Amino acid sequence: MSLIAGKNTKPEVMVRKILFSLGYRYRLHVSKLPGKPDIVLGKQKTAIFINGCFWHKHNCGKNVKPSTNIKFWKNKLDENVERQKQNIKELKNLGWKPIIIWECQTKKQNRLINLLHKRL
Repeated sequence: MSLIAGKNTKPEVMVRKILFSLGYRYRLHVSKLPGKPDIVLGKQKTAIFINGCFWHKHNCGKNVKPSTNIKFWKNKLDENVERQKQNIKELKNLGWKPIIIWECQTKKQNRLINLLHKRL
């Protein structure tokens, strides 16, 4: 698991490029906010999380469940989901607008652009 990148992943870089081309300016991985969002739009008070479908148990059909050490993985993934729910709740209480973008949503650039337009 140490080889799994937590920052600057392909989906994250794609979202950042689109945001920049749309004229948004942002900060990355702001540790002062709950959950350390991947992208923070300060003027819009928006925190964007780019979630991996596997790590956050997305029901997109591309999520592969591990076949070994099942108990460990179930606990690990459940904790990830619960932690993010708590972080989003805290962000909302602080007046921030959290947005979750799933890894599978970044596969098609046109759909991602439309998604960002709707949510921002």
